[in-house]
Amino acid sequence: MKRSLVLIATAVLIAGCGSGGGGGSSTAPQQGGSPGKVTLEWWHLSTAEPLKSLWAQRAKDYMAKHPNVTIKATVLENDAYKAKLTTITQSGKAPDIFATWGGGVLKQQIDAGLVKDISADVAGVLPNFTPAALSAYQLDGKTYGLPTDIGMVGFWYNKKLFAKAGVTEPPATWSAFLEDVKKIKAAGVTPIALAGKEKWPGHYYWAYLAMRIAGLDALKQAATDHDFTKPDFVAAGQQVKALADLQPFQKGFLGAAYSTPDGQAATVSNGKAAMELMGQWAPAVQKDSGKGLGDDLGFFPFPAVEGGKGSAGDAFGGGGGLAVGADAPAEAVDFVKFMTEMGNHSKAVEAGGVLPVLKGEESAVKDPNLKQVATMLASASGYQLYLDQAYPPAVGQQVNDSVAELIAGTKTPEEVGKAITEVAKSEG
Repeated sequence: MKRSLVLIATAVLIAGCGSGGGGGSSTAPQQGGSPGKVTLEWWHLSTAEPLKSLWAQRAKDYMAKHPNVTIKATVLENDAYKAKLTTITQSGKAPDIFATWGGGVLKQQIDAGLVKDISADVAGVLPNFTPAALSAYQLDGKTYGLPTDIGMVGFWYNKKLFAKAGVTEPPATWSAFLEDVKKIKAAGVTPIALAGKEKWPGHYYWAYLAMRIAGLDALKQAATDHDFTKPDFVAAGQQVKALADLQPFQKGFLGAAYSTPDGQAATVSNGKAAMELMGQWAPAVQKDSGKGLGDDLGFFPFPAVEGGKGSAGDAFGGGGGLAVGADAPAEAVDFVKFMTEMGNHSKAVEAGGVLPVLKGEESAVKDPNLKQVATMLASASGYQLYLDQAYPPAVGQQVNDSVAELIAGTKTPEEVGKAITEVAKSEG
């Protein structure tokens, strides 16, 4: 959730829209006298290096250029962010600038009148962004945020531990993946690390299997007909269960967090598990929370499922962006533009914190694994946003909860489909 930008949030955070006299773009020349003082509340989830320091530096740089502006950053772990967001959005408030992942969650915030339409303010810079990166923040022809990252979820693995188990190349099919899990376990190595406590990492398995078995169109259709009980969705659950039945996760995974020193990322980073299914921020969080694998770290896409309707080239993921609260002063929009200027944003790409969102930024990707992710993303045959972002918040939360129960063995694949359907119909 974010860390580097991780993904689950749902709404917005408390504001304190500090205004005080600021008006007009903060880059405009001041007309006599001292400029009005402006305080901007900025909420984000980049608690891991390199983004934690990079984003703090961007705020300092902006304040140095605009002495009348004070930026107060609130940086929270994903789940803490998510909890506050849901509560505070309901009170009708939003921070001046806040992290967003677009999709159904952003749409709800827009519908509630909490997000500023920045179309006119950013019209001049929109052509600089790649269409894929921008798409999550545009609705009905209007722009409500600018992207800071885009990427995809895949398997991050320890080459040394794979070799120890006799796995010579990453599996291309789901049946081969399950066989490799058995081999790794037989070699005395924990195959997979999972943050069972946080639930959102587990939903990646069910979502990807639904994509591979049912296809992207089926997931889009489910957003309309609110029916997750169809055979292909049940089949996705059966394959998650087939994996869970192999007991592939680390001891105590049900109580494990994601980015803590004993969590999912650190378990892989410290060589205690062979792989994790995670987004493009994984290497940064692994380094931040553990020793890091260095050259032993590799990446492979989620395998194809034999006989499935989905393409193996379809990617699942999302990015991160910055939106502006409806009542925020003009300087808030100016700061978002400043954050996404090529000279500033490419530093985050070079540091390995985010992937390119601006045209021509690809050369800034130095890390070979991230370059592989960027290349796969560029040639993806289709793209699905995280389900807990694509669907309304209550539906996304139910996906996370039900899949967690499936993995824990307390819900059947059929019960997962029914539970999600029930919430989707009540929301629809």
